[in-house]
Amino acid sequence: MFENIARENSEKLKKNSYPGRGIVLGLNSDGDKLIQIYWIMGRSENSRNRIFVEEDGFVRTKAFDESKLEDPSLIIYYPLKTIGKYHIISNGDQTDTVYDVLKENKTFEEALMNRTFEPDAPNYTPRITGLMELGGQNAYSLSILKTQDGNPDTCIRNFYNYEKAVPSIGHCIHTYEKDGEVLPSFSGEPYIMPVLNTIEENIEFYWPLLNSDNRVSLLVKSIEIATGNTEIIIKNRHI
Repeated sequence: MFENIARENSEKLKKNSYPGRGIVLGLNSDGDKLIQIYWIMGRSENSRNRIFVEEDGFVRTKAFDESKLEDPSLIIYYPLKTIGKYHIISNGDQTDTVYDVLKENKTFEEALMNRTFEPDAPNYTPRITGLMELGGQNAYSLSILKTQDGNPDTCIRNFYNYEKAVPSIGHCIHTYEKDGEVLPSFSGEPYIMPVLNTIEENIEFYWPLLNSDNRVSLLVKSIEIATGNTEIIIKNRHI
């Protein structure tokens, strides 16, 4: 049942020309590795002029052509960091906020109560964040910080905690509901998506789902539950 729903949702994602930046968290089909998936998309030249670069187990965004880089404030950041048993993934510099707060033995929720949506009027792009904690109470958690129907006077902070991971299944959240002159924020709860067994299979599955004009970069990270060993694969439009 869950796998059928996940496949149907993958077809819906494929038809969505601009979901923006997206996260999928879940468990591989063998049930031995947690999987983190993150992608970025872009409509402007500045947004499309990016690649993912791995740095000692972290991943950051980088301008592909430094001479064309304009405003770096919302497009250059670390989408992926790890601290101890915690594996953080996000669409902005709130990765650093969560990293620093967890380092102080505080919680994922406490970290994000200090943040809000991005200041990029009129879109006010939501901040989406995921956390996997090996041996924790929850298999994984997702969060979205967004406006109330585009009104920047209010920030809605939604948190979703998943106690048990299901093999071959993940939960997906992305910044925008669809394309538009003013981009509408993601609505509803994170939805079920397929998670394949290996990181290579997930790269091969998710890259074609993303609109070929707008996709920029995709990363997949696996976390072996028994050992904590990790592996990362990156696919960039420009390389």
